[in-house]
Amino acid sequence: HCNFEFDLCGWKQDENDDFDWHLRTSSTTNLGTGPATDHTLQEPSGHYIFIKSSFFQLPGQKARISSPVLSRKNKNCKVREGVVIIFYYHMYGAHIGSLIIYQKTTLKHEKILLNLTGNQGNFWQRKALTLSGDGDEDFQVVFEGIAGEGPKDGIALDDLTFSREC
Repeated sequence: HCNFEFDLCGWKQDENDDFDWHLRTSSTTNLGTGPATDHTLQEPSGHYIFIKSSFFQLPGQKARISSPVLSRKNKNCKVREGVVIIFYYHMYGAHIGSLIIYQKTTLKHEKILLNLTGNQGNFWQRKALTLSGDGDEDFQVVFEGIAGEGPKDGIALDDLTFSREC
């Protein structure tokens, strides 16, 4: 489980993307986009991760962050057990880009689990995704944010949890 209150909890920024997800609070910024509070504490001082287009990103550029490697050898990580990732997202603004969630194996095979584009509403939304696959190949979950077409964009994530302590 990661609520981002202290750090990224072992989630890693991709070195081959265009920019990074940033740890932030609503109380430390006045960008005019993003949630008024985090999801965990539901107050402006709570933390979450966030991307936003700015003068530094062009539309379509990507920020990717990956979970720690999850081992299929762990009996709690067998897909037939119904392993899911549960998370909260906030995508609000006139120029929202996309949020794509992948499941990536250690052999770099990527499967899209979810693809959201555009304004999803000015509130935190819960999503649970079932992790798929066969065999014993270890895997990661990757969150990819894609910059939107203007200044009124922002994608936030909070409370990322794998079921059954996977």
